[in-house]
Amino acid sequence: MERESEYPQDNAITGDGTADGITKTVETQTDRTGDASEGTQGGGKHHGHALAGILGPAFVAAVAYVDPGNVAANITSGARYGYLLVWVLVVANVMSVFIQYQSAKLGVVTGKSLPELLGERMSDAGRFMFFMQAEVIAIATDLAELIGGAIALNLLFGLPLFVGGLIIGAVSTVLLMFEGGSTQRLFEKIVIALLLVITFGFIAGLFIDPPNPVDVAKGLVPRFTNRDSVMMATSMLGATVMPHAIYLHSTLVNDHYAGGQKKPSVPRLLHGAKIDVAWALLLAGTVNLCLLILAANSLYGMKGTDSIDGAQHAIVSVLGPGIGTIFSIGLLASSLSSTSVGTYAGSEIMHGLLRIKAPMWACRVVTLVPGLVVLWFAPNPTEALVIGQVILSIGIPFAIIPLMRYTHSSSLMGRWVDGPVCHAFFLLIVVLVIALNALLVVLELCGQV
Repeated sequence: MERESEYPQDNAITGDGTADGITKTVETQTDRTGDASEGTQGGGKHHGHALAGILGPAFVAAVAYVDPGNVAANITSGARYGYLLVWVLVVANVMSVFIQYQSAKLGVVTGKSLPELLGERMSDAGRFMFFMQAEVIAIATDLAELIGGAIALNLLFGLPLFVGGLIIGAVSTVLLMFEGGSTQRLFEKIVIALLLVITFGFIAGLFIDPPNPVDVAKGLVPRFTNRDSVMMATSMLGATVMPHAIYLHSTLVNDHYAGGQKKPSVPRLLHGAKIDVAWALLLAGTVNLCLLILAANSLYGMKGTDSIDGAQHAIVSVLGPGIGTIFSIGLLASSLSSTSVGTYAGSEIMHGLLRIKAPMWACRVVTLVPGLVVLWFAPNPTEALVIGQVILSIGIPFAIIPLMRYTHSSSLMGRWVDGPVCHAFFLLIVVLVIALNALLVVLELCGQV
């Protein structure tokens, strides 16, 4: 049962009653006036660049879509099937834009994160069990990112994987010191800078060996060639939605104004969130698409590209050591940014569900140690990525089903509640994602992926 009394702001949001309706009208008029005057008046902290000041949270969340796991999947797809599955990435990106905006909208309208809303509606035992599965998801997420960074340092400097993992853990912990409070905007800028490094590192090869646009366009036609290509598409689509990115985005839109900064109105925040999500996910989707196209154009048919280090060696052999080095730098930036964001998400999940605000370094240790153990003992860390992907797939329904339910709750969302068409589209995505992830889990457990 939802305890609506815990949300005194809900009535103001809905505009129920004459007084609230008048207040809402005045606020809307004020918002429009402010929007019109921002371009002509200077001096104010938010004047002239109000929209730019809203942007940032989605770029942090978008890092989840360009982590080392995505790198491996996209390069493998291109090397095996050429441009065949370009359309899969396009569909996946459309889904991710919608889901991430829904998470942002939930945070903007309610002023609370998805983990907080879950924690307020569950029993103590339920909150603990939900937290445990979410923590396992956070560990599995960090595993892929830590292994990717360790491989990058091994490729760049020849460091042992365990030593590389220690360095990644240490540097990412330092990055987390800038998260929250008055340095939150700085943290966002650091992550965005790393995202730009990732972009350049992963698309540089396309400038050396540009693809044929006609061949790329043919990949937009949905089709398969054999059973294996269906499995690959299932893996790509099934791994699109990252649970920690959904949990975190609803937090980021509010943390963006930490340190006493004044928030714009809800309509303006939602408008900014649409632009923020569109640009951020467009960038992440472009990076993923470029990785697939790079592999399809330059690595098609080559053996050994089903691992990150194998793909890098193939890139070196075809495009030269310079591009190989740039690729490794992009991989390193991908690991540092995604592992920092993953730990940030884990901290917010703990805070929302258990109401415990643990130090960020403690949350980092919890997710870091299992990854270091794998790097120390596992003879082939790449195999651990497969297990991690299965765990991530299992955790996705726990994030998207509550999100769909809450954005369709009029008591929570008021006049910003999802309408029938939007809710039906969300339901379709949820069914598709869960079905594909269930199939992916079965195939991986059977050793067919």
